[in-house]
Amino acid sequence: MKISEDDKRIIERLIYEYADMIFRIAYQNLGNRADAEDIFQEVCIALITKTAPIHDEKHIKNWLIRVTINKCTNFHKSFWNRNRENLTETIEYIPPAGKELLDSIRRLPPKYRNIIYLYYYEGYSIAEISELLNMNKNTVSSALSRARKQLGEILTEEGLSYG
Repeated sequence: MKISEDDKRIIERLIYEYADMIFRIAYQNLGNRADAEDIFQEVCIALITKTAPIHDEKHIKNWLIRVTINKCTNFHKSFWNRNRENLTETIEYIPPAGKELLDSIRRLPPKYRNIIYLYYYEGYSIAEISELLNMNKNTVSSALSRARKQLGEILTEEGLSYG
């Protein structure tokens, strides 16, 4: 498949613009920097080789989020992932307060992590999240409420303040 110079520039700009978001979604789903980097690379390859809506600014961010979450889900299901152990790692690029919160969010069930991330970190509304994740609005709203409650309990248990 031949890519035009204009498309190459667009893809490069999209990767530059959304790199942090893709990595954060992958990291909060996988909890491992190396795995998140692998998913980031797979998403970039998909952006280049698939029929991504690169000329549609309105839909490309949603497409990237969906692809990232799907690749993380597939990674969790993979034989290799189920039969390995993670090395303990420290995350030096996240401030201590941010790391504590991220670790607390990682303790939430997977079905809540992406909803919390999309709502608080990416600023999506419940309606937008329901469309993005192909879920009912009421289901997203309930999941967000349950996630907040569980996260509050986790933060209280860890002695962290929230509000």
